[in-house]
Amino acid sequence: MSQENKVLCGANSYEEKYFFNPEFAALPSAIKDELKVMCVLFVTEVGGILLLEFEEDGSLYFRVSSQENDFFFDEIGSELRIKELQKEKEELLASMELFYKVFFLNGETEHAQ
Repeated sequence: MSQENKVLCGANSYEEKYFFNPEFAALPSAIKDELKVMCVLFVTEVGGILLLEFEEDGSLYFRVSSQENDFFFDEIGSELRIKELQKEKEELLASMELFYKVFFLNGETEHAQ
């Protein structure tokens, strides 16, 4: 039984928009603000679209995409920036994974039994 990844938040440099999934409204404002700054700065620096998604196992994944003819999108820069963020924000990202596993995956596990 496969499920789609659940989007936590994302930013789009083409539409200059930020998205935060209301399912995670219980998160503290400081964490929401930190996620917003991280996503918006990312797309400002490298362009494209960034989505932070939870995979089926609860891992947080950085999904980056760009429009087909976007010659300003920095693909190499995006990969390097993701690695930097994973180091700089290691504690935040780990706590988000734990939050998701506790509040979202545990509920699904209990319903499946």
